[in-house]
Amino acid sequence: MTALQTRTLAGLPASLAVPAYDRASLTAGIVHFGVGGFHRAHQAMYLDRLMNDGKALDWAICGVGVLPGDARMKQVMDSQDCLYTLVVKNPDGTREGRVIGSIIEYLFAPDDPESVIEKMASDAVRIVSLTITEGGYNFHHVTGEFDAGNPDVVHDLQAGAAPRTIFGLITAALARRRARGLVPFTVMSCDNIQGNGDVARRTFTAFATVKDPDLGAWITANVPFPNSMVDRITPVTTDADRAAISAEFGVEDGWPVVCEPFEQWVLEDTFSLGRPPLEDAGVQLVADVEPYELMKLRLLNARHQGMCYFGYLAGYRYAHEVAQDPLFAQFLLDYMDKEATPTLEPVPGVDIADYKHTLIERFSNEHVRDTLARLCAESSDRIPKWLLPVIRISLERGGEIRRSAAIVASWARYAEGADEQGNPIDVVDRLRAKLMASAARQRQEPLAFISDREVFGDLAGNQEFIAAYSQALTSLHDAGSRATLEALAGQ
Repeated sequence: MTALQTRTLAGLPASLAVPAYDRASLTAGIVHFGVGGFHRAHQAMYLDRLMNDGKALDWAICGVGVLPGDARMKQVMDSQDCLYTLVVKNPDGTREGRVIGSIIEYLFAPDDPESVIEKMASDAVRIVSLTITEGGYNFHHVTGEFDAGNPDVVHDLQAGAAPRTIFGLITAALARRRARGLVPFTVMSCDNIQGNGDVARRTFTAFATVKDPDLGAWITANVPFPNSMVDRITPVTTDADRAAISAEFGVEDGWPVVCEPFEQWVLEDTFSLGRPPLEDAGVQLVADVEPYELMKLRLLNARHQGMCYFGYLAGYRYAHEVAQDPLFAQFLLDYMDKEATPTLEPVPGVDIADYKHTLIERFSNEHVRDTLARLCAESSDRIPKWLLPVIRISLERGGEIRRSAAIVASWARYAEGADEQGNPIDVVDRLRAKLMASAARQRQEPLAFISDREVFGDLAGNQEFIAAYSQALTSLHDAGSRATLEALAGQ
């Protein structure tokens, strides 16, 4: 077995593509926070593609970890010279592997926050990018306001404190650049949030304004925060994936990445210090990302929620199992056609009907083996952004909401912590304790779950939503998920 390192690349089998460029010639033009599977299957992959064409050699990535769990990634990246294997799993069972070399350095902020700040403050760095998940932006999910009371934020706001958060780190770097007379870098969110650049702008400027009002005003006036839409199914890497990669390619990789063949990145073309020629790698550079991101959030992402709770309750554990079940597939198509699509505006260059059927095909790829548990996680961050807007707009326009309300009910039933066979469910959510406590009362208090205004806002008092939700929840309790979907199909 060959260890994955720069010195071993030449000896890897021809079936595993390796960087065609001299990595020693690369310089870091991007600092990226959140080097998880998605970043490595997406942004880092696009840059590697450019580098293999002899482009963007001064746009390599310096990865940064902030959370305690990132220490393991630091160990793996250091031991492998920041190389990793990306394997695309095609629907026909074939696999395409390549070693990605666009990340050249990895810093672990808790060990040395000063090195992270100074890296961003250097004139070579022109973009700071983020995949920190929905919860990483530290804003209230109903009001949208920045949570200045977060303990780590409170710490970072103290004079002279060594930053613990991305807000403290990035703001310190911007302050240093301002003091040095350097143009600020662009802050580029690649997270799966509607208006991700707008969210980043709001939260970072809020932090900076509390820390230093003059700095907050300078950031507001000078730092670009482009919006983007990103898409690629990237399931959690399993031991089986590691074993399969070792067997097929003869390489020992501590943290490979697997993904589907589909990829998409739509990016607002607003940068302070230039950018890589991303359009040459297949990225769509546009003036307005919103039509594309609403299409994805309300069709793909909300549809994820439409399949995961119902499917998990019924005993399925993988997305492809649900997508291949005709009853579930029809429910998802009906949700997209009758409830989500009417809330969308036209999307330039996209055939919406074709896009929806492509989603079914993508989710049916059994080789990706995307888990329902992953899709069900952190629902309190996802449902308010992806599904509840569909319900609100439909209610305003007199549209249908039965299926959307049923998805919310399936989440409530899932939060009870046991599937329909009595098997325990590990509910993963930042509001786990509160959600499960509400769900535990709902057989006696049917509206307990949706009475939480922090999550549901004004919907908690909407009688039309309450009626549709209550009907679905009662059916889930009395008849189960399949019968509930059959009833919806027959209405």
